[in-house]
Amino acid sequence: MDMSAALEERVTQTLCGSCICGNASWMLQGDPGIITACNCSMCGKLGTMWAYGYDQEDQEGNIKVTGIFNSYSRVCEGEEKPGLEIKFCPTCANVLCWWGYSTDERGRRRMAVNVRLANYAEVASLPLKHFDGYDTFQSLPLDGQCVKDQWF
Repeated sequence: MDMSAALEERVTQTLCGSCICGNASWMLQGDPGIITACNCSMCGKLGTMWAYGYDQEDQEGNIKVTGIFNSYSRVCEGEEKPGLEIKFCPTCANVLCWWGYSTDERGRRRMAVNVRLANYAEVASLPLKHFDGYDTFQSLPLDGQCVKDQWF
C-alpha cells in the first residue's frame, strides 16, 4: 500500500472501544492521529493511552460516547475550577474518556478516548508519543514507538 492510500485509510477509519462489561462505549471517526501516553498524576494511575478529537455533539466533532457512565470532575493542580470531566463505567470502572469543560475559538469541546478499550489489533500500529505531565508538561521527542510497544 502506498503512503497516500495508507493516509486515506486512516482518515476514513472508525475506531471503537468499550468497557469490560459492555455498558459504555466510544466511537472515534477519522484519523486518530498520534496516541498519547501521559505520566501525570491521573493518567499514570489510570494507565490510559489517549486518542484526541472533539465531542460529536459539536458541529465538527468526531467522538461519540454512549451507554451508561458516571463522571468525575478533575481540578488540576494550581487551578480553581475543574478542567476535565473523566467518564467511566459505574459497573466495571473502566475509564472511557475525558471531556474538556472549555471550548476552543470555534466552539468545539476537546475530548480524548482511552484506546486501551479498543481492539488491540486495530490500535497496535498507531504511533505513540509520551507526554511528561508529571514534571515538564511537554511532549517528549517521538522515538518511533507504537501503541504495541506500551500495551503491557
